[in-house]
Amino acid sequence: MSRRAGRAGRADRADRGARGDQDDCGSTTLELVVWAPGLLLIIGLLIVAGRVNSANAAVEQAAVDAARTASSARSATGARDLAQASARQTLTAQSLQCTTTTVTLDTSGFGTRPGQSATVTATVTCPVRLSDLSIPGLPGTRTVSHTATSSLDTFRERA
Repeated sequence: MSRRAGRAGRADRADRGARGDQDDCGSTTLELVVWAPGLLLIIGLLIVAGRVNSANAAVEQAAVDAARTASSARSATGARDLAQASARQTLTAQSLQCTTTTVTLDTSGFGTRPGQSATVTATVTCPVRLSDLSIPGLPGTRTVSHTATSSLDTFRERA
């Protein structure tokens, strides 16, 4: 009799284990519900980081192009026009849509005499729209700004 009781006890434990598995039904769905918002938030943050990084690279390139183009001009006025056109063209080529584009140019180097070293400094500022990403709590725009400097030709006449 004790042998049979031992076997019956093992069978009871096996049945309880099987029933325990049935009691666990739906826990995977619950885990998915708990983890899904966090995963979506991480994916959203990666998308935002990608957009900001892309905007940084485009604005930096636009500032470099604006400074280089301005340094080839003969006058400060011509340098401003060329720098603005160059920056806008670079941002358009990079498919970056700024809400407004500001190009600030330091043309004080054009006031120096030929034979003295001088530079032109361009700063490009671009507020990048983030609100179209549809992530709750995300600010509407992020302003990206870069500055680049280019040397003027030392022996070129300046106006």
